[in-house]
Amino acid sequence: MTRTDQDSWDLASSVGATATMVAAARAVASNEDNPIINDPFAGPLVRAVGLDFFTRVVDGKLTTAETPEGGLGDLQVETDSIAVRTRFFDDFFRDAARDGIRQAVILAAGLDARAYRLSWPDGSVVYEVDQPQVIEFKTTTMSSLGALPSAERRTVSIDLRDDWPMALRSSGFDVTQPTSWSAEGLLMYLPPDAQDRLFDNITSLSAPGSMLATEFHPPSETTMSERAQEFNQRWLNLGCDIDLSQLFFDGDRSDVVEYLSDHGWQVSSRPRRELFADYGRDFHDSEALSQLRNIVSVTATLG
Repeated sequence: MTRTDQDSWDLASSVGATATMVAAARAVASNEDNPIINDPFAGPLVRAVGLDFFTRVVDGKLTTAETPEGGLGDLQVETDSIAVRTRFFDDFFRDAARDGIRQAVILAAGLDARAYRLSWPDGSVVYEVDQPQVIEFKTTTMSSLGALPSAERRTVSIDLRDDWPMALRSSGFDVTQPTSWSAEGLLMYLPPDAQDRLFDNITSLSAPGSMLATEFHPPSETTMSERAQEFNQRWLNLGCDIDLSQLFFDGDRSDVVEYLSDHGWQVSSRPRRELFADYGRDFHDSEALSQLRNIVSVTATLG
């Protein structure tokens, strides 16, 4: 389905299905030997969505006989990549909490269960922002699982292309307190101008000392849609037909590091491939993984 400026979705369609895809990878990664993440809710959430392919992924029912040559290797690539990304953002929130930040905002929260699975300090408030259907599904499913948040969880049901800052403040967000913000696996699903507005809004809502974690694809001669074909092929090798090239927005984008630096943030960045080594995972570099290699992970502090 081709994106439009005001499209919407649930967790079985469009951008929402990619949240289910990522949760499936987290579930697999959590059950590996010597896992670097622990997300006990990822599997149950994926099963509740009900997409057969991803249910089989989390239940370990994809076999070599079912997948084209190299398919299970592609699953390992995706699993390792999502595990590394997840650990990066987990560590970010833990570090922010150790620095005394007690207010967190997870943008495009999807099936993110950090409000339940991380050990938040007393007094922490975690805001989850996402489409109404996504928020409702996760809240209902987690309740049915008997899961309780480990922080005060507040949901903000709104599209990030709408006036989410007002909705966030209406939910009790305190602009006078430092905040830890995450924009994980998000930017490529926003139009270029919406990416700038997102960072403008984060900056305007942030007290000094606030922290931000995100990631981005650096400029390339190929468009975002063309780059998506690499990811498409790996999932197609497994038998999944989600077409990411129809979900990304093309166009010239601001360089995230430069944009944040110009707006008062102290920024550090590292390519995803370096994080693999940090967490004890091998990055099997190849031309087929060129786009994954170049993804940049960013942390920033305001002021």
